[in-house]
Amino acid sequence: MTSSGMTGKLCGDCTMCCKIMAIEQLGKPAHAWCPHCQPRRGCTIYRDRPAECAAFSCLWLMNDLLDHDWKPSKARFVLTTSDDGIEVRCDPGYPDAWRRAPYEAEIREWARSGEEHDVTVIVISNRGVVLITPEHDFDLGEVGPDERIVRELEGTRVVDARVVKIDTAAKA
Repeated sequence: MTSSGMTGKLCGDCTMCCKIMAIEQLGKPAHAWCPHCQPRRGCTIYRDRPAECAAFSCLWLMNDLLDHDWKPSKARFVLTTSDDGIEVRCDPGYPDAWRRAPYEAEIREWARSGEEHDVTVIVISNRGVVLITPEHDFDLGEVGPDERIVRELEGTRVVDARVVKIDTAAKA
């Protein structure tokens, strides 16, 4: 049983990250069960699990402000962070789980605060990526590893978003 250490929360019967997250070391894609997971029971290789699994903790485990309703097995999504924001990673069977109460109102509030602090909020599902703002959802489709999201701003307010290829020549 994984514990965050800080909040005292335990994964318990939650194995959503084993379905939703990609595991590069195992070649496991996102939105598919890990072959070593027994859903709602746990990992069959827990002691020898990949380092990326051992290092992972979802935001529900790490944040005391997220109550039991936000536990991934109940919410049907896993909350994670990225370099520039918050990611809502939905169970492929429930791509709109984030739209249910109490989730959508709180996620939109994160987006409102995010606009003021240059933090993005995105939803990732089997339908692709959606950039969330207080007033709009920007459906960006699939975003590949060689692509990034570009936001068009008016002040701090996001008025448009698109996906562009990363210029690998400029990075070299």
